[in-house]
Amino acid sequence: MTKNAHDRWPDARAAAHQAAQRFIALVKSCPTPTSTMVTKDWTVSDTTMHVLSIVVLYVSLVDPDVEPPPVPGLASALERTTVDTVSSLNVLVMRHLAERDADVLCRELSDTLDHLLRASAHADPGSVVRWLGGASVTVAGLFAHLTNELLVHGWDIAQATGRPWTMPEAEAALFFELFFLDMVRHDHGVLIDTGARQPARPVAVAYRSAYTAETTTVLKDGRLSIAPPGTPPDARITYRPARFNLMLFGRISMVSAVLRRDVVIGGPRPWLLPGYLRVVHMPNS
Repeated sequence: MTKNAHDRWPDARAAAHQAAQRFIALVKSCPTPTSTMVTKDWTVSDTTMHVLSIVVLYVSLVDPDVEPPPVPGLASALERTTVDTVSSLNVLVMRHLAERDADVLCRELSDTLDHLLRASAHADPGSVVRWLGGASVTVAGLFAHLTNELLVHGWDIAQATGRPWTMPEAEAALFFELFFLDMVRHDHGVLIDTGARQPARPVAVAYRSAYTAETTTVLKDGRLSIAPPGTPPDARITYRPARFNLMLFGRISMVSAVLRRDVVIGGPRPWLLPGYLRVVHMPNS
């Protein structure tokens, strides 16, 4: 049985808190955070600032007394962002948030997350807020997305610094089930309106893992929806959540994920999957 935002609310809150504590400890363990490169463009400090900016934004979404990050044009940029322009949004935000002292950033990240936890303590986890691209995301989904950001960017830092980093499967599973699928149930806005060529026919793809119930999505005429139970899929993706998320965000290749059986592709018409993925994908994939 699929668990909803209310069922997973305690898990989502605990996962974000635990991932943040481990992320902060990882950043503090780096002796040269302002010069150690994590990606082609970002240092450890840059990566920490990016994560902090997400937490600040999410506090502003659940606490009406808090302003969003002080970035000119942010509101309009958020509304028009698609999965293919998230990098441009990141450039805009990072250009206007200048702090790079890792100790300051870690302290602000801890304090801001505490604020987020307090402000959302009595919120309805199934209520929706406006997210990137005008998408509708549940409050619980915000926590699932934040957990994934912490896990994936923690992985980035660990890879760059040679430090250990774990991505608990149950925590990683929250992203797809509680954030992505719930967003599809409500409204994904313009997130996948990238101009990519659409499949010639509707494509149904089922997702399942040991941590989530099987759910089938259908891509038709540029819109993604949740199929009724029992809908036969064209393709089926069975996945291990942590490695699946790394694949979705371009940290590991699909070939690697498939060869290691982190992702298993099946179903009666798996050849339809590339057309689906051309439209339905995450940033950096």
